[in-house]
Amino acid sequence: MNRSLGYHRRFVFWQAYSSVVMSQSAQTQLLDRFGRRVDYIRLSVTDRCDFRCVYCMAEDMEFLPRPQILSLEELARVAHAFVRLGVTRIRLTGGEPLVRNNVLSLVRDIASAPGLRELNITSNGSQLSKYAAALRDAGVTRLNISIDSLQAERFKAITRVGNLERVLAGIQAAKNAGFNRIKLNAVILKGRNDDEILDLLEYSIANELDISYIEEMPLGHIDEHNRALTFCSSDEVREIISERYELLPSVASSAGPSDYYQLAHSPIRVGFISPHSHNFCHLCNRVRLTVEGRLLLCLGNEHSMDLRAILRNGASDEELEQAIIAAMDLKPERHYFNLDDEPQIVRFMNMTGG
Repeated sequence: MNRSLGYHRRFVFWQAYSSVVMSQSAQTQLLDRFGRRVDYIRLSVTDRCDFRCVYCMAEDMEFLPRPQILSLEELARVAHAFVRLGVTRIRLTGGEPLVRNNVLSLVRDIASAPGLRELNITSNGSQLSKYAAALRDAGVTRLNISIDSLQAERFKAITRVGNLERVLAGIQAAKNAGFNRIKLNAVILKGRNDDEILDLLEYSIANELDISYIEEMPLGHIDEHNRALTFCSSDEVREIISERYELLPSVASSAGPSDYYQLAHSPIRVGFISPHSHNFCHLCNRVRLTVEGRLLLCLGNEHSMDLRAILRNGASDEELEQAIIAAMDLKPERHYFNLDDEPQIVRFMNMTGG
């Protein structure tokens, strides 16, 4: 099979490679060519969002027509296949996953998969006042909530349309629903919100929330800001925090890319996600499924397999699983991000799944 796939290229339908994948021995775990075990998948349930964050998408987005996106039944079928192959953690992403109609039925379906240990959701928080308790009851284990500013006008500028008070109410609703280890995600942009690094941390401490600071990822063409000029490294963020708080190394892990630290006098964890400054590819244990059914083997590359074609051409569960096993050979060793060049990846983050 061709291992160099561009954005507009797809694998041929499963008939073309069934003789290859069906010859592979059955296995209960997914291993790539570099010996990394994949036990975590992020499923994008929609490319739509009620925000338009400046680092995530263009202001005037064109979203996929309904026939091109996976149905809830197709998403659930892929999720169950991955669990049968040894995946123990699933995260539902978007876009904003909670704007997908009937998303709770998908949550309940996936949560019922035998062997699944964690079912998590990444949300912008705007819908959590409505859905937090129901998500907890449906089987969601943990929540990640994105929040890049605690100043209402600045928050609206970064999200283009977001309402800060609504998100803060959503965070409180998640706490009231009984979620443990809620984590905030903050993308830090120099000159935009880097002066709020400590404010965000102090909010997290006061509300007993974990927090991860994220370096902006160069996905998609944007003209709202210059990524090279707004780039703020994790080292810079850590240095600012260290001026006021002692950061202690931690062995904690959320199975994601965060490098965690503990505060000396607080139970919260402080994480740093550093795709530019501290490449974490050697530890990568995850893959992504886009809402259009592309199994993306790396966030920063286009290596992928078209599972939508396989699903819609009548593949059995065994054939679907064997295709997933075969796709592990496509997972590259690492990604390469360069802030000084045009982005190599033209898909936006809302298309990729956060």
